[in-house]
Amino acid sequence: MRFPIPLTCLLLACFWVHTVVSKDALLEPVSKHGQLSVDGANLVDEHGEKVQLKGMGLFWSVWMPYFYNKTTVDGIKEYCHSNIVRPMMAIDTISGGYLTDPEGEEALIYAVIDAAIEDDLYVLIDWQDFEAENHLEQSVYFFDRLSKKYGSYPNIIYEPYNEPITLDWSGLVKPYHEAVIKAIRANDPDNLIVVGVPNYSTRLDLAVEDPIVNQTNIMYSLHFYSGTQQEPFREIARNAVEAGLPVFVTEYGTVNADASPPVDVEQTKLWYEFLDEYGLSMVNFAISDKDEGASALIPGTTPENVCREEYLTESGKIVVAHN
Repeated sequence: MRFPIPLTCLLLACFWVHTVVSKDALLEPVSKHGQLSVDGANLVDEHGEKVQLKGMGLFWSVWMPYFYNKTTVDGIKEYCHSNIVRPMMAIDTISGGYLTDPEGEEALIYAVIDAAIEDDLYVLIDWQDFEAENHLEQSVYFFDRLSKKYGSYPNIIYEPYNEPITLDWSGLVKPYHEAVIKAIRANDPDNLIVVGVPNYSTRLDLAVEDPIVNQTNIMYSLHFYSGTQQEPFREIARNAVEAGLPVFVTEYGTVNADASPPVDVEQTKLWYEFLDEYGLSMVNFAISDKDEGASALIPGTTPENVCREEYLTESGKIVVAHN
């Protein structure tokens, strides 16, 4: 058989069409999946099908506000092949945060939420705090306002406590979550709420023993950094999922827990294999141009170049390849 166009070109064209169709399916996640919910240990869409979200988290709002905009979110969607973005609202740092500038921090978070809704992405709103039980009044106030403003959008996922340091799940962390959940559910009965667990959101076993009850669409946050949290932490997570706990990786890194290099390629691969085996959603830390191992972007990257291949770090390239 003769081809007026070289066969290799035809094959490449077929591959290109397949790639475009596949990415189009990926890049319109909210229209495709709609309202998310929890079914047993699984995250499912409005059709009852299992969903695995993969995406990027922003750096602390107080230190990198220049990435809290539509241009950045566009890049995360198009070039990082993400179906979710996670703004990280600083609460109480030496440089400020929500406690000292609530209006300024809200404006940054709202800008990312609005961009995510326009881009048809899910958006995970992180209360970036390590002792949130000491800021319960402010947290309830923020999530009440947030859920009133955006609770009707299926894009929204709430994360009311980033990384509890304390090991007291039943006495401190769980009651905190229950109070914030009550405030959210008064305005938004449906959207996901992902709750942090003790020891920097690694001790899922404590939630297995004493889960939040009489609520729907609650998931439990797992954080890991491949250079630090390895097989013992995967075993805790595996046991939790096998016990029926719905788990969502709201933050992970390919490096050490202090964000320092090197990238641990082998352990990151093992984590990816585990997460994909169970269909667990994951958000990488971070869209940052800081000169540190966890950054997905090289120093000096502007919002216009977010996630473009030539601006990705070693960590960024590994993450984007898996998204």
